[in-house]
Amino acid sequence: MPEFRIGTRRYPTKQAAGDAVRAVLYGYNVGNTVDRPEEHLLLLDLLDLHPEAAEKIGPGVEKFVIAPPLRGSYPGFAVVRTDGTSIDFSYLACLKPPAYRQQVSSAMRAEVEEDVNAFFASRVAAGTLVSDESGAELDFGDVHVSYFRGPSFAEIAVGFAASAGGWDAIGLTSSTDQGLGTFTDRDLAAQWRSHHAEHAALGLLSSQENLRRPRR
Repeated sequence: MPEFRIGTRRYPTKQAAGDAVRAVLYGYNVGNTVDRPEEHLLLLDLLDLHPEAAEKIGPGVEKFVIAPPLRGSYPGFAVVRTDGTSIDFSYLACLKPPAYRQQVSSAMRAEVEEDVNAFFASRVAAGTLVSDESGAELDFGDVHVSYFRGPSFAEIAVGFAASAGGWDAIGLTSSTDQGLGTFTDRDLAAQWRSHHAEHAALGLLSSQENLRRPRR
């Protein structure tokens, strides 16, 4: 079975990805907040795969809570937004085959993953492993590379897609149902990496600082 990706996380199968999400869902009681940083970040990336992600996210994600069953006997997830409103979302909908735009976005993340990792490595080499928000020293195992200082990844991607003639104009190699293809036009891939480098204002945060950031 093909590999499945949620954000930068790779799972050997779609079933394994679903198991990881269900471990979060059943690791809390109904009404509880998902307060472990890595699980919160997993749900943020999962929500990005929802076919109605923009509507679910709204002004930004404050937190996730375990919601009582809408029907049947199984709990679910709810998003509490930064404006205080909340809405439920189906994790199963997030694991369905994504729209082409989502596939291209996944490919874009894969194309610049090496550059993001290089940014982190450069900060380690320079001895500047500190939070760009608070100035606090960061533990090596508790660091997140974040877009918090400038446009979000999604905004950078939208700008590039528009300049390339739209999402459908960006061809991908044969992809699995979770959108792990790569750019067929390697010149266009290089242009994307240049566009990302020009517009991405990367910074370092601790997991807790990243947890508190509203998701855009």
